[in-house]
Amino acid sequence: MGFTMRAFVVVNSLLFALFLFPSSVFAQSFSIDSAIVKKVGNGYKLDASLSYTLTPRVIEALENGVPITFYQTFELTEPMAVIGSYLDWRSTLWQTKLRFELRYHALTEQYVLLNLETQHRQSFTSLYSALTALGKVNDFILPPEYLVEAGDEVQLSLKTGLDLHALPTPMRPGAIISTKWQLDSEWVNAEWQ
Repeated sequence: MGFTMRAFVVVNSLLFALFLFPSSVFAQSFSIDSAIVKKVGNGYKLDASLSYTLTPRVIEALENGVPITFYQTFELTEPMAVIGSYLDWRSTLWQTKLRFELRYHALTEQYVLLNLETQHRQSFTSLYSALTALGKVNDFILPPEYLVEAGDEVQLSLKTGLDLHALPTPMRPGAIISTKWQLDSEWVNAEWQ
């Protein structure tokens, strides 16, 4: 009886800790270190730095020939008053998602990063250099038609992660429920300069 009661208390304490501190228990492996929007001429461009830290399970899959697909989502929003000034709701003006595929070629010992939108391909000798290149967003032009009328309240948010639905079909169910594949970043608001 005493052992059962202690086990019950320990399990409840762990569940409480998971509920209370979920972000510290499941730390993010992808992060957005900086995101800055600058005015250039009549338009705006984004420069961002993203960090990618892969789990050993993802690296093992990559080195065994499984292509890994990353996404970068960009979203422009503006506030929309719902109940006067008491509650704001953000309406989406524009959203786009860029997708990149990373493969390892064992024969050439090269990591190949492919932009799935432009089909631009880059080769790297190390995983670190491929992930570093993936994490650099330079001169990403924002659509001017949404920024001219939006005013000062417009906000650009970005997020990055793994596209688990792009994995081979037999791997998807296990990856979707495994914490070793849940590497998405939090949404981060860009700084306007």
